[in-house]
Amino acid sequence: MEQDKKVQTRKKFIGLGIGSAALLACSRFFSSAKTKKTQTVKMLTQEGKLVEVDIERLSVRREKIDDEQLKTWVKK
Repeated sequence: MEQDKKVQTRKKFIGLGIGSAALLACSRFFSSAKTKKTQTVKMLTQEGKLVEVDIERLSVRREKIDDEQLKTWVKK
């Protein structure tokens, strides 16, 4: 009788341990999916200030500027 109780309590203990480990793993998996990490790029403004801009807000179309525009870009 006493041995049967020990075996049953061991099984319960192992079952609880595996169950809690599974819940912990699932909670970490689902919580990381909810947090969205925004990617930013550092850019220089015309005033000479360094700012961070979200990549989502940048336009897809990129045009190259010529040398004259580059020389007059920064206004002091």
